Amino acid sequence: MLYVLLPLWGLASMLDWWCHRSTNIEATSGLREASIHLVMGAQIGLPLVLTLIFEVNVLVMLMCFAALIAHEFVAHYDVHYTTGKREISIWEVHAHNYLATLPFFLLLLIIVRKWEVFLDTITLNWAGGFSLSQRTEPLGASGNYAVLYMTTMGIFVVGPYLQEWWRCYMYERKIAAEVDQ
Repeated sequence: MLYVLLPLWGLASMLDWWCHRSTNIEATSGLREASIHLVMGAQIGLPLVLTLIFEVNVLVMLMCFAALIAHEFVAHYDVHYTTGKREISIWEVHAHNYLATLPFFLLLLIIVRKWEVFLDTITLNWAGGFSLSQRTEPLGASGNYAVLYMTTMGIFVVGPYLQEWWRCYMYERKIAAEVDQ
């Protein structure tokens, strides 16, 4: 999970961003699609950060479920909105396949690993399961996996998507200024 699925999610995100950039997103589907991408990143990023830093309990499990469901709805809207506005290459379709399925597989692995928490969640045995406590078991060989992963994702995934949003925002401002003249 740590050394295959999570890095693969980052690689798929970078490929998706590259596809957006190569189709000139700012001049096609624009700021709206770039904003949708930030929403989807937050929908997956928040539960990911929670599971890397905190013990998985009922609260974290419920947030993971809610985020996954919300992400699916927004992802469908993203494709619906974008279709016809810009080319969606086969590479982008493949990236989307990974970006849609990896969170589901990650959640399934969490469920298998935290089966008792999952049972408490679905049987509504939520007593004492709504606090956030830091992980007692460090992740990775060095114990610093969470910090290294989040830093890497911040640089190579979050940064480019923020840049994409900024590029689209500035393009819209430029077009609006030209129309006003």
